[in-house]
Amino acid sequence: MKFIDSFLNGITMYRLVLYYLAGLLLIACVFGFLGILPYGPLRILSTVSVLLAVCWITNYVFAKIYEVPANIESVYITALILALIITPIQTLINIPYLLFTFWAGILAMASKYILAINKKHIFNPAAIAVVLTAIFLGQAASWWVGTAAMLPFVLVGGALIVKKISRFDLVFGFLTMAVASVAIGSLVSGAPVFTALSQTLLYSPLFFFAFVMLTEPLTTPPTKNLQLAYGGMVGFLFNPSLSLMGVYSTPELALVLGNIFSYAVSPKRRLMLKLKERIKLSPDTYEFVFEPAERISFHPGQYLEWTLNHKKPDDRGNRRYFTVASSPTEKELRIGVKFYPESSSFKEALFSLQKGEVVAASQLAGDFTLPKDRSQKLAFIAGGIGVTPFRSMVKYMVDKGDKRSAVLLYSNKKEQDIAYKEVFDEAEKRVGLKTVYILTEQLPEDSDWLGARGLIDAETIKREVPDYYDRIFYISGPRAMVVSFENTLKSLGVPPNQIKTDYFPGFA
Repeated sequence: MKFIDSFLNGITMYRLVLYYLAGLLLIACVFGFLGILPYGPLRILSTVSVLLAVCWITNYVFAKIYEVPANIESVYITALILALIITPIQTLINIPYLLFTFWAGILAMASKYILAINKKHIFNPAAIAVVLTAIFLGQAASWWVGTAAMLPFVLVGGALIVKKISRFDLVFGFLTMAVASVAIGSLVSGAPVFTALSQTLLYSPLFFFAFVMLTEPLTTPPTKNLQLAYGGMVGFLFNPSLSLMGVYSTPELALVLGNIFSYAVSPKRRLMLKLKERIKLSPDTYEFVFEPAERISFHPGQYLEWTLNHKKPDDRGNRRYFTVASSPTEKELRIGVKFYPESSSFKEALFSLQKGEVVAASQLAGDFTLPKDRSQKLAFIAGGIGVTPFRSMVKYMVDKGDKRSAVLLYSNKKEQDIAYKEVFDEAEKRVGLKTVYILTEQLPEDSDWLGARGLIDAETIKREVPDYYDRIFYISGPRAMVVSFENTLKSLGVPPNQIKTDYFPGFA
């Protein structure tokens, strides 16, 4: 499990999905060569080549027209998804089917720019493309990836994606409702329930759809409750026996309708942010302060996806999730970033960013926020730069005069690693925040450090937070640290519903 966590922490979600799709297509080529699948490797690779070329050219043209940065990873991902759901081209002289493939690629890319509000697309590009081709060309997606032979590979890779992006609730809601919808539909129609369920689980694109297309971040609601509702709705519509006015449901139609619901409950926008300044917080940690064109409404503790196009992006791509460190009461937007000796190309480009240069941010989301009940006691546990959401929360509490019973346990290796100390010290005076700074590295004998030392363990929690059973715990930091603290709190008897963890998909 540690190996998997380490792997997932060192790769971006987009790069993971890209490798997953490419892996599925390579496996399909092998199966085609062996006769396990009815499509030979040449047919599959020809389709992939056509779609990659069409999607890249179309996206390049629209990006130039709309003057927005193009994200090449998303182009490749959409092309490979289409290659896995559109039946591979039989021959290049099959003009009608070649046109279908061409138009699917063109419409997928065009939809990201044309069917968009506030510079954010509304629909999953691959799904809306095959819906439109079905309507106007009479050519539908076959979803050929949904076979028993491909299923083990779909499940293994898909599980890694869901773990990486922490969308278990979304996928669970979808799968539960999809299975229930198929079972109920079979009972109503008098069809064998077992046969219908086995067909759905083994010979349909159910799992590929759930892992790859349903979880696309840009068309997904921002909070867990809304994601459950979204997944349940799409799962219900996934049932192919459902029809309205003679139109039967398809996976792509179910997703497009779900996308409309998602946008209705959580309007999305793309922000272009100018760098105002870069502030050194510690020897290897910096705060980047951006100026938005207009004030942004968000809840303290939420995160954004940041896109920074740069030359020769490495395996970790050109996108990152960073928790917003600023409070909604502040005009500027701040993020705290830790840099490592071998930082990613993204972080190198971010560090080299000059004042006035622009970064794109979108996909505001997250449930790691303050409870509405102000009488609820709180406990914050942070490791290193994982303190950023607490800076947002605490600054908000100070600016609003929002006095709550809150304790912050803040762990760092060295004293100079402590970030935002002035904010937390002010909060102690203004709103009664109790902050416990803890250093984990061995200190020299002549050190004048008077604070706590060692690791945050059960004894530390019992000593510093004696009423821990009455508090909601918020944990933010590296994945291994978060899991360790979760286990510690559970061993102390803290109920799981009183433990909240930040979405922190990697420090790379």
